[in-house]
Amino acid sequence: MATPLLMRQVLLRRLRFTVAAPHRLWCNAATPTTNPSSSEHINEKPSSAITTTTTSNFLLTSKDLDYSKWKLEEDEILRDDEPIVVLTKDILHSSRYMDGEQLSVEDEKAIVQKLLPYHPHSEDKIGCGIYSIMVDRHHQFQHSRCLFVVRTNGSCIDFSYRKCLQGYIRDKYPSHAERFIREHFKRGSI
Repeated sequence: MATPLLMRQVLLRRLRFTVAAPHRLWCNAATPTTNPSSSEHINEKPSSAITTTTTSNFLLTSKDLDYSKWKLEEDEILRDDEPIVVLTKDILHSSRYMDGEQLSVEDEKAIVQKLLPYHPHSEDKIGCGIYSIMVDRHHQFQHSRCLFVVRTNGSCIDFSYRKCLQGYIRDKYPSHAERFIREHFKRGSI
């Protein structure tokens, strides 16, 4: 369903260049034509220039195909990441958990399986082993809550769910990861 709509939008954009004002005559995608029945002299400026394109210009270029391929891949990444992003934001920003509270078994299992392994320093974060996962205020940035690994030796260390998501995307979608991260991991998004 999204593909026909995307193709239609691309064709409509390309169609926009078929009728251009005189200042657009420099566009090499358009070739000027004049009405042979008009009585205009060659040296006179036409009142309105009409440009037409050949039918080959309505075919998608490789740039258009790359863009539509990117949009399809972007949609797939968003659908794939949405459940864990929604769960993590719910854990961090709702009143389900108080500061210092351990996650439920189901939430902890999701975080340990779907996020933590993709952190760039996951082995260091896990250390001697995971006792539990908890939510608490960051020691340096008291206004933000984050996830902590509580190790079996009693120590705890914070980890960024955003870094975990970025690692997951780089692992699963290597050809589109950097573009997706650049466009979707701006401050305040994801």
